Amino acid sequence: MDFVVVQFLTGLASASSLFLVASGLSIIFGVTRIVNFAHGSFYMLGAYLAYTLSTELMPLLGGIGFWLALPLAAAIVGLIGGLAEVLVLRRLYRSHELFQLLATFGLVLVIDDAALAIWGPQDLLGPRAPGADGAIPILGSQLPEYDLVLIVLGPLVLAGLWLLFHRTRWGVLVRAATQDRDMVGALGVDQKLLFSSVLLLGSALAGLGGALQIPRDAANLGMDLNIIAEAFVVTVVGGMGSIAGPFLAALIVAELNAFGILIFPQISIVLLFLVMAVVLVLRPQGLLGRKELAESATHGAPETPLAPESRRLAAAGLLLLAALAALPAFVGGYVLGVATEILIFALFAASLQFIMGVGGMISFGHAAYLGLGAYAAALSVQHLDWPMEAALALAPLAGGLGALLFGWFCVRLSGVYLAMLTLAFAQIAWSVAFQWTPVTGGDNGLLGIWPSAWASDPAAFYWLTLALIALAVLLLRRIVFAPFGYALRAARDSAKRAEAIGIDTRRQRWLAFALAGVFAGLSGGLYAFFKGSVFPQVMAIPMSVDALVMVLLGGVQTLAGPLLGAALYDGVKAELVTRTDYWRAIIGLGIVLLCIAFPRGLIGNLQAWWAERRERPA
Repeated sequence: MDFVVVQFLTGLASASSLFLVASGLSIIFGVTRIVNFAHGSFYMLGAYLAYTLSTELMPLLGGIGFWLALPLAAAIVGLIGGLAEVLVLRRLYRSHELFQLLATFGLVLVIDDAALAIWGPQDLLGPRAPGADGAIPILGSQLPEYDLVLIVLGPLVLAGLWLLFHRTRWGVLVRAATQDRDMVGALGVDQKLLFSSVLLLGSALAGLGGALQIPRDAANLGMDLNIIAEAFVVTVVGGMGSIAGPFLAALIVAELNAFGILIFPQISIVLLFLVMAVVLVLRPQGLLGRKELAESATHGAPETPLAPESRRLAAAGLLLLAALAALPAFVGGYVLGVATEILIFALFAASLQFIMGVGGMISFGHAAYLGLGAYAAALSVQHLDWPMEAALALAPLAGGLGALLFGWFCVRLSGVYLAMLTLAFAQIAWSVAFQWTPVTGGDNGLLGIWPSAWASDPAAFYWLTLALIALAVLLLRRIVFAPFGYALRAARDSAKRAEAIGIDTRRQRWLAFALAGVFAGLSGGLYAFFKGSVFPQVMAIPMSVDALVMVLLGGVQTLAGPLLGAALYDGVKAELVTRTDYWRAIIGLGIVLLCIAFPRGLIGNLQAWWAERRERPA
């Protein structure tokens, strides 16, 4: 019993830090509608800054220096968040909301390498909290005094935020902007200043959450991705735009973390995402959230409608295909390997663009279907001794069946909540691959997945990949401009009108989800034979984010955009990784600049520019 009580109190302490991060994320989304991937980076910066400030101030001020370092670190992080809003996000409010998300991902890469350059790759453990560095006995067990500080701090911050939002003019404006920010702007409120202050407050809360961790955990470069997944879970379960919701959800999530490994050791690493999936299916708006926040219409400039390419573009595509087919005659094995990987990711990105651009469904977990295809191919080779040809035929079937299962739940939602449910299912699939060691090999993966003898030469496998990818892309294009594709776009643009003319919009979306899984599964099968191995990381969050980046760089509403985005992103990354340790910062800065200069993606902006030029009077 004593252990249970102490474990419960430890969970409450963790809930306080988690609430700080999630509340900031919820506030930012409620007002700006931005899903801020950089929020975890602000948490990490808070930890690093608190470490530096505490080690510098404590020799001068003693114990008080530590307690001053925590709010000072949070304030600095808040200023950095406000500066990011002014320099980057403010220029993108009229863009598609997904490009705002992409810009925050670029900030993640920049901040990661900035932290690497300033503090180095090693973990940094901060000093123990003066005055709270001991432990107190509770029922025969010891509880750190610092945990009691955190337990008290969480409700105090919640009370302070409630007073701020309900007893100040600024808080009233923020709550009004959460409900209808356009009306707030029409009433004469300076939206730019309001948004900057919201980003400042939300970032400061994330920074404070990170700063509070330094007596408990070492500051390290992996803190951002580790916390952002949990913060998303807490924010979604509690309710986007709410304050009390994330507090309640943080308590639930923290206690699940504390007891899950004891009660459900086999599913402990995915228990949080199971809870999020259940909540989203039963109550899409979260425990205390408002559904309209997640289902609000995508804002930004209108996209150019999809249209069949002209004869000139078709001819250019055939010339490009011929040039790619002749590539092995002019380049070496390294370049050929990079080209093969780009082709595989091009299909992966195109399958994601199909459900995003054509179907209007945002997915944060598309890597699940890539991974299902890869594991299906690898397992059929290792356990069934199938040849490569049969394994490649199984890969799209596995991806499609997985998408058919997950999609049945996902297509019932829309907007950000649909995206979060796809993330939850992807994490569930990842955990199965990670923990089912007798079958999947766990973290050791599956090795020795090589092509058949006739395709073992790099050039032969490249030609095989090129042929399959070309056929798959042409088939995708055919589907887009078939009656099914037009019906899917009708469901995307106006579900009520589509249903009024007899289109079953949910079924259309479900079938589109399954088709996207089929093509992603094919790319996964090719990926397994290209790498010669499969690891759980193929289903992890970074792989899904990479696909999003490729689609958004090229353009959501363009058929060729994902292909160009894959070539640009994967090709540049492959080149930079071999040349500098700070390749993330270069790519991140490039992504941010491209988002500002091309807010519809590269091809999307070029199409818009060409359309405007043709409409100008002679």
